[in-house]
Amino acid sequence: MNTKEYNAKRLFWMSCVALVVTAMTFAIRARLELVWEGEFSLTAKNLALAMAPAFWGFTLAQFIGGPFVDLIGMKRFVRLAFFLHVAGIVITIFARDFWTLFIGTLFIGVGNGSVEAGCNPLVASIFPNSKTKMLNRFHVWFPGGIVIGSVVSYLIMDVLELPWQLLVGTLILPLIAYGILMFGQQFPKTERVEMGVSYSQMWKAIVKPLFLIMLFCMLLSAATELTTGQRISSLLEGTGVAPILVLAFINGIMAVGRSFAGPIVHRLNTTGMLFFSAIVSMIGLLLMSYVSGGFLTFLAAGVFAIGICFFWPTMLGFVSENIPESGALGLSIFGGAGMLSTSIFLPISGWFTDSAFTGQEILRYTAILPAVLIVLFAIVFTTMKRKKA
Repeated sequence: MNTKEYNAKRLFWMSCVALVVTAMTFAIRARLELVWEGEFSLTAKNLALAMAPAFWGFTLAQFIGGPFVDLIGMKRFVRLAFFLHVAGIVITIFARDFWTLFIGTLFIGVGNGSVEAGCNPLVASIFPNSKTKMLNRFHVWFPGGIVIGSVVSYLIMDVLELPWQLLVGTLILPLIAYGILMFGQQFPKTERVEMGVSYSQMWKAIVKPLFLIMLFCMLLSAATELTTGQRISSLLEGTGVAPILVLAFINGIMAVGRSFAGPIVHRLNTTGMLFFSAIVSMIGLLLMSYVSGGFLTFLAAGVFAIGICFFWPTMLGFVSENIPESGALGLSIFGGAGMLSTSIFLPISGWFTDSAFTGQEILRYTAILPAVLIVLFAIVFTTMKRKKA
């Protein structure tokens, strides 16, 4: 690959800013959950259904796009993401009922999925010798973007008490930035194409037992992280703290952790990191389900943040390092599955709320997910260690 054909640094920062837009949509939805519920007269379950396209729309883009990234190029997916984000933001600003909110969220969800469908293989292709490290650095900007979105949400909605439409409109600024960084740039070929792996080899890779087991783990790890974050306003209601600030705190810790993922990967390896993450995230959820008051809630949230910090990018790094022949398709399937699981667990969580479960009780039940992961990661770790021995 001729590195002079493209500007790796600019493409990496373009990917990061695009991910900021994706992440800000999560923070803004989390802050507006109760606002939309009241304004559009929705039950918790119906509101969760209106928000769910953010996740299965993401999945749709990943599952449809994954097999074709190699053919049509990563650049087209990032361009598609840009225009879908524009449409989704405008529709959401003018939403007046369940269906307009649903459609706006769907456009944004597909746009977010297109960002990851294009940018995950882009980062892996630019940095073939440090994929897990650089995928973690790229995914710094998911929690980083949630921090930005959370702080902006708090200022606009809680301090200045401005209309929620203005909050959604703030997404236009980073959207313009990644558009400027993208247009006119050359993109590299995907790693699978560079490796000379055939299409049939790629499809065979995604039915390997290891791939399927880790795919199931992705369902649980993503739901642990994203369902909790997306419903933070409801889950922490009554604890005596501003939930949106807890969300910012959680994602601030995640951003710092992912920035220093390289040395941790070196010491623990990817499977060890995932095993550690499952244990700590379970402890964090259980702590949040029992404590109240500012200090203890933030302390419990900090433990949870350390637990979920490495989940998403390390899962992507695992499949890219251990099953590289799965290529962009493997990364897209993992990313799509993560969001699909969240679109399933969100309405379930909303149903629990409508059935009069408290937010802390729901957090307690959510802790079952990382508990299952502890067992699965232990099995994977032991099996892989035996094969290498």
